[in-house]
Amino acid sequence: MKKLLLIVLLLLIIPGAGAQEEQKEWIVLYARIIDGDTIPVISLKELTVYSFRPYKTRREAKRSTKLIRNVKRVYPYAKIAGIKLKEYEEILAGIEDKKERKRIMKRAEEELDEEFGDDLRDLTFSQGRILIKLVYRETGASSYDLVAELRGKFRAFFYQAFARLFGFNLKSGYDPKGEDRNIEFIVLMIESGQL
Repeated sequence: MKKLLLIVLLLLIIPGAGAQEEQKEWIVLYARIIDGDTIPVISLKELTVYSFRPYKTRREAKRSTKLIRNVKRVYPYAKIAGIKLKEYEEILAGIEDKKERKRIMKRAEEELDEEFGDDLRDLTFSQGRILIKLVYRETGASSYDLVAELRGKFRAFFYQAFARLFGFNLKSGYDPKGEDRNIEFIVLMIESGQL
């Protein structure tokens, strides 16, 4: 009886042990044979490494640190502006009635003000200038053009006049190879995950 019980237990354990083995996945790779050795050939994604040049003066280092801090603060808002603009363009594409378009844009402006208004009011002047440039970078249009298109030319004129009182220009563009190359460099570092 003990032998029979032992045989039954062994029969139950042996098939269960085979079922618990891990199944191995096969990965097919290209390979080259060099001097009798098989060497796998793997294509890797291109990686760009960004780095700051050494600063000549303490003042230059401080200015650069401040620019990095400001760009990191306002860049998410510029990204959101680009995304929201695409959403609103899709919504407005099918609407021909001017009153309906105006009502939708008024509601969108209220929603944005409710969600981001307090944060944007807390920005410094230099952060505001950077935000205007980054909005241009993300949308391909100046802030003035966006306001004129979405809210009307009178409101855009009013915003531009108000902005000029504080030293801003809503019509300013973005030149990644010229005066805004430091901002572009910082944005590329943020996008690559290095900052």
